[in-house]
Amino acid sequence: MVAVGGNALAPAGENPSIYDQFRYTRESLRAVVALAQQGWHIALVHGNGPQVGDALVRNELARTVVEPLPLGVLVAATAGWIGYMVQQSLQNALLLKGIPRDVITLITQTLVRRDDPRLSQPTKPIGHYLTKTEADQLTSRGVAVGEDSGGRLRRLSPSPEPLDVVESDAVKQLVNEGKIVIAAGGGGPPVYADEYQRWEGVDAVVDKDLVAAILGRCLDADILLILTDVDGVYRGWGTEEQRLIPKMNLAEADEVIAAGELGSGSMRPKVAAALQFVRGGGDRAIIADLFHGLEAIAGTTGTTIIGERT
Repeated sequence: MVAVGGNALAPAGENPSIYDQFRYTRESLRAVVALAQQGWHIALVHGNGPQVGDALVRNELARTVVEPLPLGVLVAATAGWIGYMVQQSLQNALLLKGIPRDVITLITQTLVRRDDPRLSQPTKPIGHYLTKTEADQLTSRGVAVGEDSGGRLRRLSPSPEPLDVVESDAVKQLVNEGKIVIAAGGGGPPVYADEYQRWEGVDAVVDKDLVAAILGRCLDADILLILTDVDGVYRGWGTEEQRLIPKMNLAEADEVIAAGELGSGSMRPKVAAALQFVRGGGDRAIIADLFHGLEAIAGTTGTTIIGERT
């Protein structure tokens, strides 16, 4: 189970064109191509923070011409076009290496609770950085804005707790057939079980790493590989004493979270997802730099979280 951040496709601080994003995507999938070459069964989840933020900007600019789309629909929309971008990039890379693997994108829904209190508390940063003027303009229109883990102003979205992936059985069937499946894009559009209409969407963004952990357990995956823009989990991050933690058991990872050393919008949810995956029966979870996923699986880089009996 591989999770790749949306910033891997649209780096933070930049406003890349779609052509740039295709280029970044091709570069970011090297580890996935290497895993496919080794014969691993693979499901991939990607983020969409920058992309869904851009979609909201388009909403605002065009609101006098066309009806704005709600956030839940935009999550599904970005899952579609980012999935197409990842799918095509993987297909091309595999063809060049002579690897006969099919790649498929599925739009999957993520189950949440209708009464989750997080739905009324926008906390998850999405989109690109905002200037003070841009932030003030959004705030004046009732749009939630706040600082991310780096102290930069960004839009904020509600982020409910994910419970399940509605289409996980279909993903599992395809993965077991050897197909590489791109699913739960952007964490997947969140839905709740309605008494009458069954599935009903909500306007929120679900953390894609937590969804990857849930989907990974549904697939009986051995490894959760979270690829990000740093080379692992650090103690004392941002200080002169910072040091990489190469391996943690569950108790040690719990202690790192409890100590408050991890940013709530950055590394903390990744470690929480890793803990959830391993506690759910996964062999190990790995947090590593985007371009060194294969080395991280071999244990030579990144941070590996293991169960007590591993």
